[in-house]
Amino acid sequence: MKNYLIKLGKKSKKAGDEILDSKKKNKVLNDYCNLLLNNQSKIIYENKKDLRISESKKLKENLIKRLIIDKRKILEIIKSIKIIIKLKDPVNQTLEKWKRPSGLKIEKKTIPIGIIGVIYESRPNVTSDVASLCFKSGNPVILKGGSEAYYSNKILTDLFRKSLKKNDVNENFVQFIDYKSRKVVDFLLTKMTNYIDVIIPRGGKGLVKKIKRLSKIPVIGHLEGVCHTYIDKNANLSMAKKITLNAKLRNTAICGATETILIHQNLLKKFCDPVLSNLANNGCKIIGDNKIKKFYKGKIKLAKKNDWSKEYLSSVVSVKTVKNVEEAIVHINKYGTMHTDAIITKNKISARKFLKGVKSSIAMLNTSTQFADGGEFGFGGEVGISTNTLPPRGPVGLKQLVSYKYQVSSNSKIRN
Repeated sequence: MKNYLIKLGKKSKKAGDEILDSKKKNKVLNDYCNLLLNNQSKIIYENKKDLRISESKKLKENLIKRLIIDKRKILEIIKSIKIIIKLKDPVNQTLEKWKRPSGLKIEKKTIPIGIIGVIYESRPNVTSDVASLCFKSGNPVILKGGSEAYYSNKILTDLFRKSLKKNDVNENFVQFIDYKSRKVVDFLLTKMTNYIDVIIPRGGKGLVKKIKRLSKIPVIGHLEGVCHTYIDKNANLSMAKKITLNAKLRNTAICGATETILIHQNLLKKFCDPVLSNLANNGCKIIGDNKIKKFYKGKIKLAKKNDWSKEYLSSVVSVKTVKNVEEAIVHINKYGTMHTDAIITKNKISARKFLKGVKSSIAMLNTSTQFADGGEFGFGGEVGISTNTLPPRGPVGLKQLVSYKYQVSSNSKIRN
């Protein structure tokens, strides 16, 4: 296994030496789309192998749902890649240029990051999204998918490699780790520092926590999505009901789902019952503080301190009263995970204060936190969402998968 992984690393390094123009990259991606379209039956056949194995292992229903690839899903994958094709190549772009009194001409130019290792679970579409984004940004990628999606991931990778080969591009720009053993992940994180420049995890809290703890390679990713929606004193009731319902319940399993609702104390009499009843009537369990319990007429569980830092990933929401926007910001910065946090208000001063004050990688105004997604941002998909303080932050798409260097020239200048 060790020799196999080192060999993958060496192949990736060699592939990364190739310099490809935008036309060639887009041709590869377009041919990949055609291969996906023409091999739908094969893809679905391989996917069914994964589904049978997962069902026999009695995996949870929500995990099995994530695994499914049907014709509709294949068309969604193709649509995502078509968006990436239309996006401007992020490599070799001039970010800034200037002249110095010394006669130096300086340019700041974008370059690929290097070799990217992606460790992910469940969703096979991550394979095609990540491969396409990494390839267009000039980064060779080594993919380690979960064993539950092995056959699906493998065929999606094989088709990408087929497109690379067809276009006379080194097929090792995209490589898939055949080993299912979990020891592979440990070796990647601790022994591949000479071959992998960045690790990106996509999966549950357990996986991401392990990767962040073990990795000797820089990690781009987030551990949890404890997202908030704050209803300010100048909020509109119908807007608050509409946004909180979507933010919490549209898809409870994604990292951008709201986990805590904060309500301004002046609104409790008018807003508390309508907003929370709207959630409860749609199957959501309510956990609230003493003031919320006083004003909400439905079934409620009294909140404990640890509820404010929970990522439920289910139809459960914690609700807290705050005195003002400042207290909302303090609460979010204490208990949140710098993922996505929103304010609902008509007050421009409160909005500015909130958007500037929260430490989140994504701050929203009068918007559902469920929009925390690279596709929704127009990135043509994402390799993940980063809550790191250092960039990249938020959805990591095409433009975020580059670094930069300075190119300096002069007319025979020497330094005194």
